[in-house]
Amino acid sequence: MEIKVLGCSGAEFPGHRPPSFLLSDKIIFDTGALTCLLDIEGQLRIKHIFITHSHLDHILGIPFLADNLIFRKKRHRVNILSIPPVIKAIRKSLLDGSIWPDFTVIPNAHEGILNLIELKAGHSIKIDGYKITPYPVHHSVPATGFLAEERETRRFFYTGDTGPTNSTWMKMNGIQVHSLLIEVSFPNRMEEIALRTGHLTPRLLKKELLKMKPQPEKILVIHIKPQYFRAIQSELQKLNIKGLRLLKDDQTIQV
Repeated sequence: MEIKVLGCSGAEFPGHRPPSFLLSDKIIFDTGALTCLLDIEGQLRIKHIFITHSHLDHILGIPFLADNLIFRKKRHRVNILSIPPVIKAIRKSLLDGSIWPDFTVIPNAHEGILNLIELKAGHSIKIDGYKITPYPVHHSVPATGFLAEERETRRFFYTGDTGPTNSTWMKMNGIQVHSLLIEVSFPNRMEEIALRTGHLTPRLLKKELLKMKPQPEKILVIHIKPQYFRAIQSELQKLNIKGLRLLKDDQTIQV
């Protein structure tokens, strides 16, 4: 299983792109860097978008993708999938006709470019040979991570934005995660604001990993705030955790 990292940063700075992870050309997790990196042919291949939560850096590409597709002669509906509170927020606050046109009813109510689909937490959906399951995480707004499995042999779990959580790891107890894409947004000295806003620091990450049984083979750190990159990198190195590394934009990883 191969993942293309379009963006994995915790903020948009020159040289740093918001989160987007592409699986097999047709499936993408979050859309922060979708339209600024994929050419139109790549955008046309996207059929399923899994959204972790409704914050702008994770949904940014949805309206622009719809706008790019509407004027193509050959087009298809794109599914936007997440837990009900996330879908409700996208419908109410992003595609309400004031911030952006409602592409769920454009060009018409029966052929909208976007199709909003609610997923039930803990219940899997099968798409193109993959089984994808939402497991809610702890953030400042309703949010979910996604477990993706290929033929039940290789698995990755993408947390999206999350602070410390017990319920997520309890529900995933016994599942072998081969690659864990997990956020670390702030350095240790900013633990208070991390907890208040639903994020992790290197020290909090270590505590989260101890809750996972079995341990993931690879721990791929994402969502670092660029202005704190060096401090977080140094603190992560001091943890001496086997299999841990920092992801970078525009790279491809094997799960």
